[in-house]
Amino acid sequence: MTRYLATLLFAFSAVALGAAADISKVNGSIDVEAGREAGDVETVNGSITIGSGARARDVETVNGSIRLEPRATAQSVETVNGAIALDEEVVVSKGVSTVNGKLTLMRGARVDGGLENVNGEFRLEGATVRGGIETVNGDVFVGAGSRVDGGIRVEKPSGGSWRKSERLPRITVESGAEVHGTLHFEREVDLYVGAGAVIGAVEGVAPRRHDLQ
Repeated sequence: MTRYLATLLFAFSAVALGAAADISKVNGSIDVEAGREAGDVETVNGSITIGSGARARDVETVNGSIRLEPRATAQSVETVNGAIALDEEVVVSKGVSTVNGKLTLMRGARVDGGLENVNGEFRLEGATVRGGIETVNGDVFVGAGSRVDGGIRVEKPSGGSWRKSERLPRITVESGAEVHGTLHFEREVDLYVGAGAVIGAVEGVAPRRHDLQ
């Protein structure tokens, strides 16, 4: 009887405290209000916005963009077709990935895992990435004040779809930016490095090097 009452009391306490609930849709966008706490946030066809200061676990869509507004937090962020934007001081404790889309991290944003895509630009504006960056065809811009641990990896396209005549990915590391770890290129890229920028060893296919003015 005592155990039953304790279990019941715990359940009532969870409800009273507003335990974080999952939010799931098939078609339609999802907005998590500023300051709210949510569980997993998922849709198939639609965009997702996590409001300022809100908290969520895994944030996922298939066809749609994702935005985390200032000071929001999440465990992971993932889409297939769509852009991902992390505003100022956003924290993601695992990784951020898209297949086809741009990834933008604003000043003070931090991703404790890695960034991944196949097609689309990475743009870091004073942000921190602790698990490296991986792409196939994407440009990478590491702006002043940004730090990347775990290096940058550009993989060779599969299926023989890439031809030498196609545009090369552009990897840019501005003055005042740091990339720690190996820059590993499985295909040719254009590499632009600003004066005083910190980069790791370059391995694999030799890049076309340029000084960043």
